[in-house]
Amino acid sequence: MVKDVVYRTVAEAKGGGRNGTSATLDGALAVTLSVPVEMGGDGKGNNPEQLFAVGYAACYMGAMRFAASSEKIGEVPADATVQAQVGIGPRAEGGFGIAVTLKVSLPGVDRAVAERMVERGHFICPYSNAISGNVHVVTILE
Repeated sequence: MVKDVVYRTVAEAKGGGRNGTSATLDGALAVTLSVPVEMGGDGKGNNPEQLFAVGYAACYMGAMRFAASSEKIGEVPADATVQAQVGIGPRAEGGFGIAVTLKVSLPGVDRAVAERMVERGHFICPYSNAISGNVHVVTILE
């Protein structure tokens, strides 16, 4: 549980959900949504999985940087990358679920240090914490 919310944003979806629009109420972000071609749509807009992937990749990178700095376990190089692959499909129990693979590249970082950063990144990242126990996340350290 969050003990003190330090930032909050509000977004609103309009139209048909996956075929509509969504925007933050402060006007900072607005997207046109469409169902991906693979799911029977035209794929001409963005979709929630893309938005989740962008957010998770950025958040996880920030979490690793926070861990490296605050816990003095090394330095995340400027050319580090996190690639978040987010898929959607039916669940055996019914409904739909997502699957996530994070590919982490920490060039020049000792393997043991990089593994510690990846581990601590999951502990710190609110996306990792939010989906823990609900979504299988595969993390690949390249």
